[in-house]
Amino acid sequence: MKYPNRLNLANLPTPLTPLKKFEVPNFKGKIWIKRDELTGIEVSGNKIRKLEFTIAYALENGCNTLITCGGLQSNHCRATAVLGARLGLKVHLILRGEKPAQLEGNLLLDYLAGAEISYLPQRDWQSHEDLAHELQRRYKKESSQAHFIPIGASDEIGLWGYIAACEELQQDFRAMSLKPDYIVTATGSGGTQGGLLVGAKLFELPGCIAAFNVSDDANYFEDKIMRDVSLWKQRYKQRLNEDELDIRTIEGYLGPGYGIADREVFKTIAELARTEGIFLDPVYTGKAFHGMVTELQKAEEGQLPGAKDIVFIHTGGLFGIFPQQGNFRLD
Repeated sequence: MKYPNRLNLANLPTPLTPLKKFEVPNFKGKIWIKRDELTGIEVSGNKIRKLEFTIAYALENGCNTLITCGGLQSNHCRATAVLGARLGLKVHLILRGEKPAQLEGNLLLDYLAGAEISYLPQRDWQSHEDLAHELQRRYKKESSQAHFIPIGASDEIGLWGYIAACEELQQDFRAMSLKPDYIVTATGSGGTQGGLLVGAKLFELPGCIAAFNVSDDANYFEDKIMRDVSLWKQRYKQRLNEDELDIRTIEGYLGPGYGIADREVFKTIAELARTEGIFLDPVYTGKAFHGMVTELQKAEEGQLPGAKDIVFIHTGGLFGIFPQQGNFRLD
C-alpha cells in the first residue's frame, strides 16, 4: 500500500490483547481489545491515527494554523490542540455549547495546550462550517494559512488512519493465528468506521466490521461513509467498489443522546475497569462496548450472530470520564 505523506505521531503498533476475567453471560467465545487508547497519553485514542495524515497534508500545503470543531469534551479537539502545541502550530477550536463555569476533562487540556476557542451554541451549530471558513479568511488577512479539519478528522484524508490500522491488524492476526468473526467499534463521525471498512477490504481481513452509533443513525453513517470513500477514490486515484462495502451500524445503544449515557453503560465501564484494568468512556467506547456485550448475551438472536472471536477497537476517551464522575456509584 502506497500511503500519502504521514507524520509519525502515535505510539504504534498498539497491543491486541484478550480479556481474561471479564465475563459475558451466554457467550463462550473470546473478546480481544485493540488498545488504541495507548497511542499516546495526552493524545491517546483513535484521533491521532487520522491526524497523522491530516496534519501532514496541512503542512504540505503551507498551513501554520489548524481549525477544527466538536463538542465541549471532544477527544478529537483535545488531540488536535496538543499536537498543535507540539508541532508549533496555532489551533483554533469551535466547540458546541456554552463555556462552562469550570474547565475539566478534555476542555481543560485544550486550554492548557494553548488552543484558541470559540463557543457556538447548540441552536447555531449548523453554521459551524461557515464560522470555520470565516476564520480561515480572517487568518489569511493576518498572513496565516489555516487548514480546516472536519469533526473527528473524518473525511477522505482521515480515512487513511484506519486503513493503515488495518494493515497493523493484519499483522496482529497473522502473529496470533486469529480469525475474528467481528471487528467492533464505536462510530460518531464515521471516519474510523469508514477507514476500517476500506482497510478490511484492501487487506482482506477476516470478520465483519460492526459499528455501534453514538450519534445520528445508520442511514447517516451509510451516506457519510459512501461520500467519504467516493472522495477518497477521486483524490488518491484508488480503485474500490464502495457498493461492496458492508456498512453495518448497530442501533439501539445511543441512549438519551450524544454524550449522555444511561446507568447500565456506567455499570459496564466500572465492571471492565474492575476486572481488567481497562477504562472506557461514557461517550464512545462505553456505549459501544456495552452494546456489544448486550448483543453477545442474546447469542444467535442478537445482532452479532455466530460470534466466537471478537476484536473491539478501543478508540480512547479516558479524559471524558472525569466530567461525568458523578454518574459512577462505587458503593
